[in-house]
Amino acid sequence: MTVPARAPGEPVLRLSGITKHFGSLVANDGISLTLGEGEVLALLGENGAGKSTLVSILFGHYVADAGSIEVLGQPLPPGNPRAALAAGIGMVHQHFTLADNLSVLDNVLMGTEPLWWPLSRKRAARERLLAVAERFGLPVAPEALVGSLSVGERQRVEILKALYRGARILILDEPTAVLTPQESEALFDTLSQMVAQGLSIIFISHKLAEVLRVSHRVAVLRQGRLVAEAPAEGTTPAQLAQWMVGHAVNEPERRPTKEVGDVVCELAGVSTPAGVRERLENVSLTLCAGEIVAIAGVSGNGQSALAELLCGVRKASSGHVTLQGEAFPASPARLAAAGVARIPEDRHAVGVVGDLPVWENAVSERLRSRAFAFGPFVRRGTARQHAQRVIEAFDVRGGGPLTPARSLSGGNMQKLILGRALMSLGGNQTGKQAQSSSEVPVLVVAHQPTWGLDIGAVSYVQQQLIAARDAGSAVLLISDDLEEVMTLGDRIAVMHHGHLSEALPAEVWTRESIGLAMAGHGATHAA
Repeated sequence: MTVPARAPGEPVLRLSGITKHFGSLVANDGISLTLGEGEVLALLGENGAGKSTLVSILFGHYVADAGSIEVLGQPLPPGNPRAALAAGIGMVHQHFTLADNLSVLDNVLMGTEPLWWPLSRKRAARERLLAVAERFGLPVAPEALVGSLSVGERQRVEILKALYRGARILILDEPTAVLTPQESEALFDTLSQMVAQGLSIIFISHKLAEVLRVSHRVAVLRQGRLVAEAPAEGTTPAQLAQWMVGHAVNEPERRPTKEVGDVVCELAGVSTPAGVRERLENVSLTLCAGEIVAIAGVSGNGQSALAELLCGVRKASSGHVTLQGEAFPASPARLAAAGVARIPEDRHAVGVVGDLPVWENAVSERLRSRAFAFGPFVRRGTARQHAQRVIEAFDVRGGGPLTPARSLSGGNMQKLILGRALMSLGGNQTGKQAQSSSEVPVLVVAHQPTWGLDIGAVSYVQQQLIAARDAGSAVLLISDDLEEVMTLGDRIAVMHHGHLSEALPAEVWTRESIGLAMAGHGATHAA
């Protein structure tokens, strides 16, 4: 259900001239915003646009250098999280802060009431929780252990924590990032009920169509400044994207592969060892040249195990894995030499070595190859020239080959990783020319390649994956973003609790059938 169109009531929140510096960086530059009673305000912006800083100031985690905040007409004391909570401001983070070994009721009470209350008082708290849940349409079992709940149910508990504490202004940070489509629909129904009762919501999301669907008004930040405010009605995703990045963004369109080649990699009945958080259970999958196979699923259902297996950092306990008909070498170095390009989930901890310069990161996976080494000696000049070609071909901004990798933004760090993975060693090819080389990767394993990136960087990364496919690589895309899966995938499979559905042509799937499979219903076939 879409949040109903309505005129917001009197302002419940007013930010006036909020400015915040971190050294020479201006994170927020004179931002003024209002939020009305019963209004959903979408707050948008690229990474580094100032959203997190603004919300942290509102919540009392940072103190603004200039400006003021009023809640219900009263000034909000700066730098005081308790005052923000007392004023009725609540926040639901993208990554939940719940204790799995405690009940729903104990999680709601934690931090506000002692858990060793007398039974009579705890019974009263339980009744109050159920009353709040009924009022806002958030059914809950107070005695259930949080560890036994689905992702959508856990998010419901997080919202109830805020409402139980009297929140009248609720900040939702990427609230649908880890939800199935059906769970997202349930959340939208809940938002409708909450705003109908006068609750005000700040909605932070990178899913532009979703933003326009649930919001009354949008506010866009860019480089610390408020650059646009507009009613959601009549605004398009393309307009939002242009406001966010300052220029038009061409998003990849659904474009099926022209020709599927031979099987490059095959998994047959593969399981990984028990005793770790994520594992694979009897997984079978084929990856072919010239094709993108996209894996959908709620994060934590075995996707990391699959990516680590195909990147050589985890071994199978049973079953067989082959690469071009040969036994799969469970070694990152041997896989890189065999033409497997790896784009890891965590670009900071795994993708790059932050203290090393860009040029060393650009050649790190092939540093021992003859192109960059002569015996024990590194051909530094050749390596730096290659790094410069990567910088130019993949539009890596923020410094040259000698710049420490940690100084790059998330988007530019991801471009560096893409360039390292996808660019040929031979010649000066750039852009699509680099993709047409005979040295294109045999297999590309892309795990959450656009997670946390702004819309411009997302579009660039997706276009590069399509280019790799068109050049003949087999591409495995593992993503929590359902829109990305449905846009890029030639075949789609769904992972749930370590089990993988059959990889079927993208046109066979619907959002509903993928959502059901993500929740564990019909996970072996599409609707």
